[in-house]
Amino acid sequence: MVSSPWPILVLAAGALAAAGAPWSLGPFVKEDAANPILGPSAEATFNCPVRGAPVRWEELALYNPAAVVRDGEVCLLYRAQDAHGTSRLGLATSADGVRFARRPRPVLHPEEDAFKALEWPGGCEDPRLVEDGRGGYLLTYTAYDGKTARLAVATSRDLVSWTKHGLAFGEEHRGLWSKSGAVVCRWQGSRCVAERVDGRYWMLWGDTSIFAATSDDLVAWTPLLGGDAKPAPVVAPRPGRFDSELVEPGPPPFLTGAGIVLLYNARNAAGGAGDPGLPEGGYATGQVLLDAKDPRRVLGRTEDPFLRPDLGHEKEGQVPNVVFIEGLVPLGDRWRLYYGTADSRLAVASAPRRGP
Repeated sequence: MVSSPWPILVLAAGALAAAGAPWSLGPFVKEDAANPILGPSAEATFNCPVRGAPVRWEELALYNPAAVVRDGEVCLLYRAQDAHGTSRLGLATSADGVRFARRPRPVLHPEEDAFKALEWPGGCEDPRLVEDGRGGYLLTYTAYDGKTARLAVATSRDLVSWTKHGLAFGEEHRGLWSKSGAVVCRWQGSRCVAERVDGRYWMLWGDTSIFAATSDDLVAWTPLLGGDAKPAPVVAPRPGRFDSELVEPGPPPFLTGAGIVLLYNARNAAGGAGDPGLPEGGYATGQVLLDAKDPRRVLGRTEDPFLRPDLGHEKEGQVPNVVFIEGLVPLGDRWRLYYGTADSRLAVASAPRRGP
């Protein structure tokens, strides 16, 4: 365990921690003067190998980014959609974490390959990114065929050229709807490196409840099942709160002296079943603390959202009233948190870095 300024909490499993709990990150402040920092563009074209024609691959929307620091620069791997709604992953870099330069072509996309049936026509969506500890990067993303979302895995040495490894879960789980795979890591300076817990790598995933999976090699993953032979929830929705309809992992969860801190996304239920202070169906964000020895055990959870949709670009877009976090990096003495807004644009918030 790394040293941390946060005290170790001794709480019963499932206990709630008040907003601003000592183990949590924040407070986060949206960079309103710069936001949204990236948005759709009709300028970049790409010869799609599946359509056999040029497409404006960022024309419809640009959002939901993964983030790492590489050679002192923030690198965002973001989701972009063309006018047909097909998603591809693009790469943008920045020295200050706010002003980004984009590569003109996507770095991961559907092709005429062994994975086309999994990725077409929906595409490659919603990346999460960590270093693998061996000089490379591990990417989890959603392969969407237009009907079923499935977690997929790819690896790279440089964030530009990617090797696809196919589905994260084995063939016996091929029909399982699966998204949002966030691998447990440890911060080594500005590097987010996948870390074993009790001899195995762990991933939190899912977009109803948050579930767990384990792996020996970061490529092949096994979902942890309950007595009903279905994935067993680790974090579930809470009636009457901002996370009343669904919960979904955000950036990679990370080890601290207090436990594993997971920032997550949540949707507010409709029909009076959710938080009356948030729009029905709106997305906001929370934090949860998991046991560092058993990530299935919840030690604490914030009661209130730390980001909520309250700005124009967060309220209006493809899906209204959405802030959706996926990328977190330390830059200098601050955390930078990257998020999608209304499934249309990309924004950033920052907070003092108190650890780890």
